[in-house]
Amino acid sequence: MLERLAEAPFDVVVVGGGATGLGIAVDAGSRGYRTLLLEAHDFAKGTSSRSTKLVHGGVRYLERLNLSLVMEALRERGLLYENAPHLVHNLGFVVPRYRWWEGPFYGIGLKLYDALAGRLNLSRSRRLDREETLAAIPNVEREGLLGGIQYHDAQFDDARMAITLARTAVDHGAVVLNQMEVTGILKRDGQVSGVVARDRESGTEHEIEARVVVNATGVFTDTVRQLDEPDSRAMTSPSQGVHLVLDRDFQPGRHAIMVPQTDDGRVLFALPWYDRVLVGTTDTPVPRGEIEPRALPEEVDFILRNAGRYMTKEPSRADVRCVFAGQRPLVKEDAGTVATKKISREHVVVVSDSGLVTILGGKWTTYRKMAEDAMADAVQVGDLAPRACVTESLRLHGYMRRDDPTLPEDETLRAYGSEAADVLALVREDPRWNEPLHPELPYRGIHVVWAVRHELARTLEDVLARRTRCLVLDARASVEAAPAVAALMAAELGRDDAWVAQELDAYRALAAGYVL
Repeated sequence: MLERLAEAPFDVVVVGGGATGLGIAVDAGSRGYRTLLLEAHDFAKGTSSRSTKLVHGGVRYLERLNLSLVMEALRERGLLYENAPHLVHNLGFVVPRYRWWEGPFYGIGLKLYDALAGRLNLSRSRRLDREETLAAIPNVEREGLLGGIQYHDAQFDDARMAITLARTAVDHGAVVLNQMEVTGILKRDGQVSGVVARDRESGTEHEIEARVVVNATGVFTDTVRQLDEPDSRAMTSPSQGVHLVLDRDFQPGRHAIMVPQTDDGRVLFALPWYDRVLVGTTDTPVPRGEIEPRALPEEVDFILRNAGRYMTKEPSRADVRCVFAGQRPLVKEDAGTVATKKISREHVVVVSDSGLVTILGGKWTTYRKMAEDAMADAVQVGDLAPRACVTESLRLHGYMRRDDPTLPEDETLRAYGSEAADVLALVREDPRWNEPLHPELPYRGIHVVWAVRHELARTLEDVLARRTRCLVLDARASVEAAPAVAALMAAELGRDDAWVAQELDAYRALAAGYVL
């Protein structure tokens, strides 16, 4: 990939390797444009690996009658479900009912949700009696329980989806690089003509010419905009969302619990994910974007308090395997102070006077549509030959039919899709790679070796936080597994003992922020 920087000038340079930037790289590459994506840290290092792991229409937008937004998201949910069966699966949600009026109220709303999805609906919603509700969500609070409403959305592993998009972009000719920080904007006759990027590993600086530059940096959007126009006004309003990871016995069923009303009017989810339960989220305005945001004590207490109201076995701080925070890149409201949960997730594309294309807002579910909209402007700004967008039906890297009997049941292998057999085949090279990294974690040495050889994993954090989800599933266990993982990586990358020690120190410091 570094050698391919010499292919400049590129048609499209994308700054930012999260969901939106990767989606744009896939869109541009699949149209046949010469495409380069630059990520300062690692793919999905920020917000895009810290989501609620849902591909969803957004049931809370129904209450505000934002039907166009819900329809768009439900359509994109359906397309992603079709294009990435190895990564996206159907998940049933149950809204427990404790008052008589909740049945018709939520029932009618969720029937509308089904209708808005049209032919791409995953499964129809239905009412559950008390016994069916207890069977679906066994740890739900039983006192006063009348029954529940079941509906369906989709679930995925966000970081694995990001890596899949990076590989899909490469399949279509794009160059993608992590650890490559954009530090400046090149201009010719007052118009953007490329970027200056610094390789954070070697310190080498590159001047890269491009016909159009797209800024897709999420909560750091304004920082890049100011490289273009130093006096530009802030356009993002970051909001922090926190999640807690608990043992599976806090929700032992196959369904998720959806709490429709929390203290601040948000919805709260308790989701089965891998062999854990993911509980969240919060909505806390923050003054600026951070690459490693940290959960506030009051956010943790909020989740435990609101989740505990709906659980027979209530979680405590001692039960938390991991706490992680992400920041939503919401579009700034111009007038007045607006609570962030009221700000729409709709995305906005803006073009500066000098031709920098910037995309703001959005969410994981709509990444493909966001990319298409950004490219509509990029094609005009870069005066590129018009070519149709093909991503609506573009199968993502590793695609396998959902009913293919060879698609692995093991979630840690299923995410590789058609490459799962190749990952498993690494065992023939060294049988020790088949051993678990840790008794509390579902990953093995083969996952580490594959990440280094085929997924641009450069640091211990890349492997433990995103190529695998060890950090999120159990932060303490990931620290205990780190020395063995670092040794495997060092052998693959040709690194010495000093590198191993440096990586271990950095990872332990990072993981400390994920433990209560």
